[in-house]
Amino acid sequence: MSYTEPSVYSGWQSERMGFMGNLSGLGFALVAAGAVIALIPIYTRSWASAAVALPLAGLLLLLAYGRVLGLTADVWIVLAVRHQIAVATNKNVFFSGLFAPRRGADDTQPMDLPGTLARLRLLEAPDGLGGTLAIMHNPVDNTYTATCKVTYPGLALIDTERQNARVAGWAAFLRSHCTEDGAIVRISVHQRSLPDDGAALRSWTARHTSADAPEAAVQALEELMEGAGPAATVRETYLSVTLSASRARLAVKGAGGGQIGAAAVLVREINAMHGAVSSAGLQIVEWLDPRAMAQVIRTAYDPEAHQALSTRAAQAEDPTWQGAARGVDPELAGPAATEAGWGVYRHDGAWTVSYQVRSFPRSDVYATFLQPLLRPKSNARRTLSLVYEPIGPGRARSELAREKTKRQTARALRAKTGRAESEDERREAATAAAQDAARASGHGVLRFTALVAVTVTDREELETACAELQADASAANLEVRRVWGAQDAAFAISALPLGQGLPERRVGI
Repeated sequence: MSYTEPSVYSGWQSERMGFMGNLSGLGFALVAAGAVIALIPIYTRSWASAAVALPLAGLLLLLAYGRVLGLTADVWIVLAVRHQIAVATNKNVFFSGLFAPRRGADDTQPMDLPGTLARLRLLEAPDGLGGTLAIMHNPVDNTYTATCKVTYPGLALIDTERQNARVAGWAAFLRSHCTEDGAIVRISVHQRSLPDDGAALRSWTARHTSADAPEAAVQALEELMEGAGPAATVRETYLSVTLSASRARLAVKGAGGGQIGAAAVLVREINAMHGAVSSAGLQIVEWLDPRAMAQVIRTAYDPEAHQALSTRAAQAEDPTWQGAARGVDPELAGPAATEAGWGVYRHDGAWTVSYQVRSFPRSDVYATFLQPLLRPKSNARRTLSLVYEPIGPGRARSELAREKTKRQTARALRAKTGRAESEDERREAATAAAQDAARASGHGVLRFTALVAVTVTDREELETACAELQADASAANLEVRRVWGAQDAAFAISALPLGQGLPERRVGI
């Protein structure tokens, strides 16, 4: 690859895995029922039955093919009914601590998390370097996730050659996990952009200011921090790696079996990937221990706790500090209370709205095209999660071949019926062929999605923050959709670096 010109990227393909075509199982049943009902007047030869059957058949077809805010009508109705049932039974409300239901004496779960996160278990494992590592275990999926905090020098202010080299390094890192039955099943990048009140900066300055510094210089520095500190923003970036114990069962068995063996295999995997991560320009600050992981979870649910915890973490770096250790006790990681609404998620003293990126740019874009989404705001915090799921060569070959066959069959059918082929269909077919050619030449294939969330502590500012986010997404040529009826599940992916991933199949949306 030449580094003389900036590289451009395109060709994201939407996943199509309907039960029949683009129809879900329920959608197909509605179409079949509509077709049968529409045939009833023909067999009965009755105009009276036609007056009833034809409108009913039309309604069923409308439910199958109609769209409401991007969702099919049948999916929308299912979501609405499910949400109303949850509201009626208070399953959309979560309380912990004093208000939590009494547990059995043998329940040793160290965290109390709501919704889909309730199944997670926080484990502790040696990192091989004398420290400890927090591992989130999902017993349902039998997966183990470790998270590290990283820093990244960025792409906007460097020359084209180094920019392309860093992106190529990241691509090589992802491609290295596209192996047959690879143990790593998910890689997630999570970035937070949040307002900073300058508390950590003031604490650091107080510790590093000389006692004999000129009074005028100290006063000028204090005035500068008071003016610029509250307007500053902070960015935190995390990288999560998820291992499937089912895929790595032989390695897990060789390492001792069970949770201990799975944790040992995961530690071995993350130690082996340090070189590949460094080649992409990422610098690993630390792999999160249980207290650090608990702090990340706590500050996501309670943004107002970020100030006190950041100040304490800065003070804990002082060797003479005698106060509480940095981080949070895992028992206090979860929220005090949450409530999942139809389009908003309330947690402690904050409100969050999550969006899924439903369509990436159709035109060629540069590597910095997501930058508008990460634009800092003084009145809200934003989080962006990129979820990658590597696909092995065998499965990638069959899926890309199936996609090409579907598109070619559809094009041939349209040609026989005399329908003109649109330019979009022609480009999609060319993209599918190019992806198959790239796979054959050694490139990897991944499932990929992005979710972005905006959080405010003042309810009146929520819609303004949402409008600003949608405007920035439009500036990045992205189509985002509010996650209606599943804001709590979307929050678990978009606002928390816990390695939560995509469903096995996405049908009807």
